[in-house]
Amino acid sequence: MAILILGLLIFIGVHSIRLVSPSWRDAQVVRFGEHGWKGLYSVASLVGFVLIVWGYGVARRVPDVLWIPPVGIRHLTALFVAVAFVLIAAAYVPGNRIKRTIGHPMMAGVAMWGLGHLLANGTLNAIVLFGVFLIWGAVGAIVSRGRDRAAGVRYPAGTVSGDAKVVIVGLVAWAIFAFALHRWLIGMSPLA
Repeated sequence: MAILILGLLIFIGVHSIRLVSPSWRDAQVVRFGEHGWKGLYSVASLVGFVLIVWGYGVARRVPDVLWIPPVGIRHLTALFVAVAFVLIAAAYVPGNRIKRTIGHPMMAGVAMWGLGHLLANGTLNAIVLFGVFLIWGAVGAIVSRGRDRAAGVRYPAGTVSGDAKVVIVGLVAWAIFAFALHRWLIGMSPLA
């Protein structure tokens, strides 16, 4: 569990710099240059991610079961994760109204993904992993949206066709992951 926690501290810590200290981040960009900062950020993120994957895998070998998810909860989880994929797509597909409404759909999507996975997993390592991402995503979305409002940031209006593209891209990506990649990467099929 220590490896998982260390990985989460590094990964979430790096991804929280802009949330907790944007001025320090800006100073580092000046100090190292944009490419230098992005390089350091990427290396630290990768180290954190590898430790998360490794630590979670180690903890899965002998799980501490805290509760057994109810039968059928995987369907609710699948719905939450499908919504999460749509929200994440909204962060990158231009011209949609979802981004304008939510402001930071990537973080909201991460929170939704974490919530869905918390429902379907009752082991200590799963609660730590998915709980951290749920909290980070929710807090990050709220803090970032508050900053946007204070700074008067307005996102482009978007269109119905932009929204349709987001939903299609998100659901196709979710289906590919749920029906093919999840088993290959994680070792279990979420809908089987």
